[in-house]
Amino acid sequence: MAAIHWIQHVSFEGLGYIEKYLIDQGHDLFCSRLWAGDTLPPPDSFTALIVMGGPMGIYDDEEHPWLQVEKEFLAQVVDLGTPILGICLGAQLLADVLGAEVSANPAKEIGWFPVTRNDAVPDFLEPVLPEEMTVFHWHGDTFGIPENAVSLYSSEACVHQAFLYKEHVLGLQFHLETTRESATALIDNCRNELVQDSWIMTGQEMLSSEDSFNKINDCMSALLETFFPLKG
Repeated sequence: MAAIHWIQHVSFEGLGYIEKYLIDQGHDLFCSRLWAGDTLPPPDSFTALIVMGGPMGIYDDEEHPWLQVEKEFLAQVVDLGTPILGICLGAQLLADVLGAEVSANPAKEIGWFPVTRNDAVPDFLEPVLPEEMTVFHWHGDTFGIPENAVSLYSSEACVHQAFLYKEHVLGLQFHLETTRESATALIDNCRNELVQDSWIMTGQEMLSSEDSFNKINDCMSALLETFFPLKG
């Protein structure tokens, strides 16, 4: 089956539901824990790449010197045409590598809020991307849409929520992989961000609905099956 590499930026933010899905499908998972000093593999040594989130910004090179190395690595993987899924910080890093601006969003968006699909969704993704869905958010920054990419989703608080570049690079600002356990880890480690604001839920509110996690995980399953060619 396929060799899937993934990049982790902090110890408390893993693959969430994605790990269970890929293991159940029989795929091999390999991880570079940049926070722990792991090195990145050769860019051509895996079938697909997943770039996860983290509380740092893409410009925090001084505090996290591996960010510049990671960006150079991502540019090489993009050029190879390898399927890449970037989530939250991962999407912002890919947008930056592809020449788009990454900046602070007008408001932090943390919790369960709806996103609306844009008209430019390509035919092959349309069956697995609902016209509207309530998803899990945890971000303060946002990305522009790279040249030769299409914007897939928007929300009231954030104009650019997802993009697709040349059908092999998918960036999601929101989280479809989040489980109750991974959400709890975020709340425990980033509790200082849970201030009272229009687009920030409390930890209790975020954990209140098991059905919400099930719905986004089902969407992630369908998206992975469609986007990643994992049968080789």
